Amino acid sequence: MKVEWVDGFEITAVAENGGIVISANREGMLSLAKQLTALADGAPGDHIHYDEHNSLEKGSADMIIERV
Repeated sequence: MKVEWVDGFEITAVAENGGIVISANREGMLSLAKQLTALADGAPGDHIHYDEHNSLEKGSADMIIERV
């Protein structure tokens, strides 16, 4: 599966009050949209792991999105 990023993306994921808040700039939202589309077209079990070391802003919670 090809994971595409739009230049200049910024994405933050925070776990608070029993929920997850995902915040992103325009480029981050477009990147997430492309990746969700790729997952939707993928096979069950395909997933993308997001963390502060490869895709999320510093201090973000790890996030995994999986196709079922």
